[in-house]
Amino acid sequence: MARVRARTSDIEKAAGALRAGGLVALPTETVYGLGANAEDPAAVSRIFQVKGRPASHPLIVHIGGAEHLDDWVQEVPATARLLAERFWPGPLTLVLRRGRRVPLEATGGLETVAVRVPDHPVALALLSAFGGGVTAPSANRFGSVSPTTADDVRAELGDAVDFVLDGGPCEVGVESTIVDATGDAPTILRPGGVTREDLEAVLGCPLAVPATSHIRVPGQHPSHYAPRARVVLVEPEKVVGEAELAQELGHRVGVFLPAAFAGAEVKAHAVVAVPGSMAAYARGLYGFLRELDQQGCDLIVASLPAEEGLGLAIANRLRRAAGPRTTV
Repeated sequence: MARVRARTSDIEKAAGALRAGGLVALPTETVYGLGANAEDPAAVSRIFQVKGRPASHPLIVHIGGAEHLDDWVQEVPATARLLAERFWPGPLTLVLRRGRRVPLEATGGLETVAVRVPDHPVALALLSAFGGGVTAPSANRFGSVSPTTADDVRAELGDAVDFVLDGGPCEVGVESTIVDATGDAPTILRPGGVTREDLEAVLGCPLAVPATSHIRVPGQHPSHYAPRARVVLVEPEKVVGEAELAQELGHRVGVFLPAAFAGAEVKAHAVVAVPGSMAAYARGLYGFLRELDQQGCDLIVASLPAEEGLGLAIANRLRRAAGPRTTV
């Protein structure tokens, strides 16, 4: 997938907007972020206002390279250093003890901070030109589907963003993996673009993925990544039957048709054929949800992929999109 390289003049305009306390939508390899100067409490607070995000919900600080990590945290344990060296730039976020440069507005009042280095030339060029850290949650209203194109950002946030940097479609398509590296045993607080298997291979030990944590992190609200349509999760072999039943009951049904049932006839309002490749599925997931919203669906019937590799992140997003209610 070709990335769009923003013009130098656009990078400078975006950096200027950040210095002036403005909000900039920037591309990353995962999703588009809504960025502000990480050291400007007023600018950070504006992110929460624009998104409608609870002030207790922490943000991720994006930095330009692993060599800058010590500037933003109190200490870097050996495990965190190893993960940063192996996976940055990339879709991995490390939770560490907050350094003095990070205002509490960016951490939701916590003494920990989430930090990562994005793997996108436009984001890295902006961070270099700006010369500081950028807090950047996904550039959408709180709880809704994350944007993976600049057009998604414009459609959702409009004039609330001071500048939109277009870097083309996002290559990973789901948010970063968040790892708590504050203790002796690292844990995955949010599955994402770096797989559990890859992390375990580097660390040489199994990693837990707890359902809850005392450390609040982005994307773990009971209902998150959600389209306007209600999402219902069923077993793969029941997708077609449940969708057709709901359609007969008067719903405008969108279907995520599993790859194993490719080509099956489904009596529904709209059908999305789920890719067999988990990388392709992750890259397209949010676009599929937006597409079914745009087609006027009020109910989406889907199944969870096998929870291994990127399938773990996809399953996490679908569960959050469905929220507490997962049956027709």
